[in-house]
Amino acid sequence: MSETTHDGAVAVNSPPSPDDKLSPAELAAKYGLTVSGARPGLRQYVRELWARRHFILAFSQAKLHAQYSQAKLGQVWQVLTPLLNATVFFFIFGVLLGGRGGMENDEYIPFLVTGVFVWTFTQQSVMSGVRAIAGNLGLVRALHFPRASLPISFSLQQLQQLLYSMIVLAVILIGFQHYPSGLWPLIVPVLALQFVFNTGLALIMARLGSKTPDLAQLMPFVLRTWMYASGVMFPLEYMLRKQDIPEWLTDVVAGNPATVYMELMRYALIDGPHHQHIGGHVWLLAVGWAVVVGIGGFVFFWKAEERYGRG
Repeated sequence: MSETTHDGAVAVNSPPSPDDKLSPAELAAKYGLTVSGARPGLRQYVRELWARRHFILAFSQAKLHAQYSQAKLGQVWQVLTPLLNATVFFFIFGVLLGGRGGMENDEYIPFLVTGVFVWTFTQQSVMSGVRAIAGNLGLVRALHFPRASLPISFSLQQLQQLLYSMIVLAVILIGFQHYPSGLWPLIVPVLALQFVFNTGLALIMARLGSKTPDLAQLMPFVLRTWMYASGVMFPLEYMLRKQDIPEWLTDVVAGNPATVYMELMRYALIDGPHHQHIGGHVWLLAVGWAVVVGIGGFVFFWKAEERYGRG
């Protein structure tokens, strides 16, 4: 059927279609159409992340090599920075303030260096997570990929950096006569649990930081407070007893995740009177923190997937 318009052109009318009576939502469902940029289901999202596992690993390695590319000492700073921090903490807390809790140098120095390395792993994961989306908007807006790839790759970068540090830590331990023992293999499950916890925390901070860039300026103060409350530089129970803190509050502070992972690592590595026993509840806390924060952080990040890089 055709008709002539006022300017003499011939317009052809298409025959009526059954789709004319369908709403936009029904029409999309009929032909399998989806909204561009819509958040995929959780299972589909996990599958997409797994499909990009090689990108996540390669991206983390590239960031690791680029981190100190402008410095003359290059990758040495990966280990040198926490060692310098440990040196400062030794003179302040171990010498000036007497916060070593009765430990001699051959036990306190490995205690301190282990704590600094383990803490730095969590600290840097959090800070890189805060900037994971806000600091990579060009990549987020240019390419389609699961945005969780970024905070996960940054946490993986920090894990690789810690593994380099563990080589130096092993040398320090042996230098102070803490030789490899049957407990050293516990390093693997401790690092695995801490990595899951750190990744979940990085995912949480990535979502918060994507909308509030100023969070990157606030987090160093929050992390510094957390560090002092975690026993990085001193035996936590010893300091709490000195301050006559209520027992219930001592238990709460001792159960914070940074303390839990540090104590497990010290138990595995250090052979000394202060690290011969550790309660089974500490392992339960380590698993619990990893599961709750790891899974919870992933779901929390996924729920805002379609909003990253917009606005």
